[in-house]
Amino acid sequence: SADAPADPCRLADPCRLADSPDRPPARQADAAACRIVLSEIVTMLTPTLLALLALAPLNLYVAPNGADTNPGTQAAPFATVEHARDALRAAKPAGGAVVHVAAGVYELARPLAFTAADSGTADAPITYRAARGTKLLAGKRLDTWRPVTDAAVLAKLDPAARAKVLVADLKAAGVTDLAMGGNGPGMELFFGGQAMGLARYPNQGFLKVAKVEGATKTERGGCKEGIFTCDTDRLERWVDEPALMAHGYWYWDWADQRQPVASIDVAAKRITLREPWHGYGYRPGQWFYMYSALCELDQPGEWYADRERGLLYFWPPQAITPGQAMVTLHPNLVAADGLKQVSFEGFTFEGSRGNGLVLTNCEDVTVSGCTIANLGSWAVSANGGHRVKVIGCDITGCGDGGVSLNGGDRAKLTAGEHLVDNCHIWAYSRWNRMYRPAVQLNGCGNKASHCLINDAPHMAIGFGGNDQVIEFCEIHSVCYESNDAGAIYTGRNWSCRGNVVRNTYLHHIYGHEGRGCMGIYLDDNFSSCDMIGNLFYQVPRAAFVGGGRDNNILNNIFVDCTPAVAIDARGLGWRAYGKDELTARLKEMPYTSPLWTERYPTLPGMLDDEPMAPKGNVIARNICVGGKWDGCEGKAKPYLKFENNLTDQDPLFVDAA
Repeated sequence: SADAPADPCRLADPCRLADSPDRPPARQADAAACRIVLSEIVTMLTPTLLALLALAPLNLYVAPNGADTNPGTQAAPFATVEHARDALRAAKPAGGAVVHVAAGVYELARPLAFTAADSGTADAPITYRAARGTKLLAGKRLDTWRPVTDAAVLAKLDPAARAKVLVADLKAAGVTDLAMGGNGPGMELFFGGQAMGLARYPNQGFLKVAKVEGATKTERGGCKEGIFTCDTDRLERWVDEPALMAHGYWYWDWADQRQPVASIDVAAKRITLREPWHGYGYRPGQWFYMYSALCELDQPGEWYADRERGLLYFWPPQAITPGQAMVTLHPNLVAADGLKQVSFEGFTFEGSRGNGLVLTNCEDVTVSGCTIANLGSWAVSANGGHRVKVIGCDITGCGDGGVSLNGGDRAKLTAGEHLVDNCHIWAYSRWNRMYRPAVQLNGCGNKASHCLINDAPHMAIGFGGNDQVIEFCEIHSVCYESNDAGAIYTGRNWSCRGNVVRNTYLHHIYGHEGRGCMGIYLDDNFSSCDMIGNLFYQVPRAAFVGGGRDNNILNNIFVDCTPAVAIDARGLGWRAYGKDELTARLKEMPYTSPLWTERYPTLPGMLDDEPMAPKGNVIARNICVGGKWDGCEGKAKPYLKFENNLTDQDPLFVDAA
């Protein structure tokens, strides 16, 4: 109160004033008691404060100008993340830790490996936090370029390239493993953050197989042997190319393969590939291109490696400045096994020949706000464990797919709870073109949400297993190099139940040469997927069920799709042979157990109920505008349930555009 009398106990230390002669005896007693209480409080708080201080996170610092002999303080940081990891492993901080990594490029001497010993806990997590502009590099930057002077090389180069192509000595730079990969690309070249192309012909598009000449004939006019003709005048240039490769879609539009060339007969225009040949064989009219040919290094952005001599030839798209050119080096960037309660925030991961982050049996490991780019294989591969999360990341330039999440126990129907959320994944599947999606979900109970996925030769999202959720994603401009393909794809399993694709926007998806593909593709009798509340715009065969059962197509909007819904009865016709395979896969799971019966009530009696018939499919409350509504096979229609679909009226959109 403003008019209250001053109280010396409120204005000064009561313990100091306790013996003041000006005090009344009662106040002196109060002050003495206060002194005793405060003394006791300080005594009690001392161990508590010490315990709280012990639980405070340990802060360590890493900087390009640091040294691993430093204590890792802000004033004297470490030089490497690897040493910070070792310091944490030794310290075992009870309060967790934050490793602050300053901006700069860190060339890794080896992949960054983590074990269970590097884990945090729920109460004491560990965070590796990078400042903006921090790059962990699994490659080698090349800055020692010179003009080409070798007369034999100049003679082989295209005349327009002779004054433009530069050469670097890889072995002198410490890059000794120059092998071209088998399932992967091996060593690659990146410039200015972009993948450079191995010298190829044609520079864009494909050549066509004119005639196959193998002795073992197959259907559709094909053959088993990789012997064929091609009507091109370039064959004479390729005869003396020692590392010549061919990459083609040799038999099916969805099955590519890279193969070395054994020989070229210029007069007969015949190309013979080296065995083993493509498993499906070869057909006339299929498409391919030739690459890894020095003579075809004829435009900016192309390169060629003389792997025997350790020389790299490159026509840079612009003048080279230090740090712009990099070759991939290590097999991975980060490898973690059994790691728990650790986060990686804000890094750029780049330059491995294999994966970016390999997370095996990890729990509560989060990769957030990172850029993962320019790799030979996957950006993130999580196998086993629980709650691996990839959140808010930009992922591009991957030789294979983006994020592969495999977690949970299908037999026990326990969820892995892995998550990829709010990521932009684009220009992936750069080397292996088919079946390397931006997101792959396997196991049980994992999720992909709020992701933007675009510009890929094949799939956007693949899934298998149980109780997977795909929601609130946007997908466009995929499947551009393949046909009979699905932007979201799965197939061939009756036991994969409880999956849902909802509230996702798929648009501008056409297939190779505009010959058609699918939006959501449930292939070869796959059963039990809910497609709910999605928007399809300019997608051929938008919701496609290949003979499967118990699929719900509900509350979707189809705009300019041809057709919107397509369901066939392949299991009663040409695909009837697949019953044994599907039955065997079903019996791998305890599908008649009480747990499975309660979760999936239509499954237990399936084998006694025309299992190859497309029963139980419900198509309800959908809107179709433009294009074509019904693409269902006549043999399938008696098994299908259509109700309350708006297909021939104006839906009265507030704003159709």
